[in-house]
Amino acid sequence: MRAWVASGKVTRWLRGLTGATVLALLVLQPFASAHAAGAKKGSAASHRSAPAAPHAKARAQKAKAVARKGEAKTATSRASARKSEKQASGQGRRVTARLSAREKVARGQAASRTRGATKVQTASRGHRLSPHRLAQAVQHEAPVRLSFGQMAGLHESADPLELKSSVALVLDQDTRQVLLSKNDHAVLPIASLTKLMTGMVVSEANLPMDEMITISDEDVDTEKNSRSRLTVGTQLTRGELLHLALMSSENRAAHALGRTYPGGLNRFVALMNARAQQLGMHDTRYVEPTGLSSANQSSAQDLAVLVAAAYQNPQLRQLTTSPSHEVEIGRRTLQFNNTNGLVKSPEWNIGLQKTGYISEAGRCLVMQARVAGRKLIMVFLDSAGRYSRIADAERVRRWVETLPHVSTVAGHGSYPG
Repeated sequence: MRAWVASGKVTRWLRGLTGATVLALLVLQPFASAHAAGAKKGSAASHRSAPAAPHAKARAQKAKAVARKGEAKTATSRASARKSEKQASGQGRRVTARLSAREKVARGQAASRTRGATKVQTASRGHRLSPHRLAQAVQHEAPVRLSFGQMAGLHESADPLELKSSVALVLDQDTRQVLLSKNDHAVLPIASLTKLMTGMVVSEANLPMDEMITISDEDVDTEKNSRSRLTVGTQLTRGELLHLALMSSENRAAHALGRTYPGGLNRFVALMNARAQQLGMHDTRYVEPTGLSSANQSSAQDLAVLVAAAYQNPQLRQLTTSPSHEVEIGRRTLQFNNTNGLVKSPEWNIGLQKTGYISEAGRCLVMQARVAGRKLIMVFLDSAGRYSRIADAERVRRWVETLPHVSTVAGHGSYPG
């Protein structure tokens, strides 16, 4: 080794190695420079991209802030909507509180009709019904109200003619002989038969029949909510109102007659009761002039007395048997018809009549008629069917016409009138 070193070969090798190394460094320097430049660019890029993360974060935070702001607005809108609903509800309650009694009744009726119509629509399986059929169906859905006679079991009473009225009385007006009687002592609501006494009191007072009377809010029926073509503000003479009350059973006309009577409605009703007592109608009581109240009550015997007394008044005979009557209301001409179709029948000779109906009274009818040469007074109360009172009158007429000698049936004696 020493000899090798001493020979100078090591020196020459190192010199060669140094040259090679220098050459290698010279060759590799560009690559190193490029690598360094790339590293610098990467470092610069990393330095430039580093701030991108804070910008993205800022945008995300801004989006969250906008979202929170939108949620806040939505919550505010919802709160405002709830507040508006509460205010509207409060206003609705205040408006409802200000409604008049008539408007409340009307709304109650509309709700009832809507419930009935819903039932009808369900029953009809979606088929459209005409207004008439719809009204019939809704009426069919209404609960059945029993009359006073039905609740008292009067319909269980039998009679030879099989009448549908639970109360009946037929008598000879001249001899006062009772031809048929059925529960004639029973005191029941009489509905619009009341108007016969109303007409008697007005007619006997000799008030000016040409005096104009205006239909007012007081004449509107709030008990049974019955219809009327005489709107509030309508002006008719006392004579026309009397005609409509007796012929077509116009409730507003009858009430207006009592309301405008000298002394007012209370005095008029007092006179109705006084006249009844004067005639000996001790089972009779009136509380108003239309018959809409079920507190207006009487018996068949008392009503026979009333018919006999009213028949003596030519005005009442004429107005109750008039088939129809036209009145001028503003620019319109309205025709009113008699509620008793028998006045138009050639088979009947009716001298006086009056019909009546409320659910508590059933269908009612009183008549004075000439049958088989005899003047008869007929009273039918609490008839269950719509046309059964007319059918009962027809049964009595045929029975009287076919019997050669009429005798008393289901009752004896004579009426006290």
